[in-house]
Amino acid sequence: MRLIAGLGNPGLQYAQTRHNVGWLVIDELARRAGATWRLQEHAATCEIRLEGTGVPGQKVLLVKPQTFMNSSGKAVLPLLNFYKLPLEALLVLQDDLDSPFGLLKLRPSGRHGGQNGLRDIQRLAGSEAVPRLKLGISRPPPGRDPADWVLSRWQPAEQSTLAELVRLAADAATTWALYGMAEAQAQFNGTDLRPAAVAPPSPSDF
Repeated sequence: MRLIAGLGNPGLQYAQTRHNVGWLVIDELARRAGATWRLQEHAATCEIRLEGTGVPGQKVLLVKPQTFMNSSGKAVLPLLNFYKLPLEALLVLQDDLDSPFGLLKLRPSGRHGGQNGLRDIQRLAGSEAVPRLKLGISRPPPGRDPADWVLSRWQPAEQSTLAELVRLAADAATTWALYGMAEAQAQFNGTDLRPAAVAPPSPSDF
């Protein structure tokens, strides 16, 4: 069994904010499976089954913490303990201020980098070895408070890239659940949906 937790804040006012991009990926995984959500003490959960080529099918518990971001561990760790799963059976889907919007990164462990949901999970787990899928949301424009930025809504011009980012992140989480971290990293690390830079014209073009 695997557990995939998308970090975010509960409430409609946060649903389309940058901080909740992990929830968007979880919702996409649930949508693909036609899963039904149930509300538990600190989390909304649903069970899905993933099938792959050449590997056994895998049962996955999808989790959306109903605590606020800073208390994500309060929702995730009891479920991990209830199912007697090790940390390596958990994948955290998180926003990442330090990556440009459109970039995916999978990591098996490491520091939280200021992401308070991951920080709380690591604190309660007593370990930095928490696998995570980081979805870049970019740093705010100069002069804008990062705390305000992460709670801002996606702009219309970002929607097509966001939809593709969510789709690929759901594919990456599926690959992780079925084939492991190394295979998911090989396929998806470095995925970059930013528009390619336009090269300046060379003298021969004139």
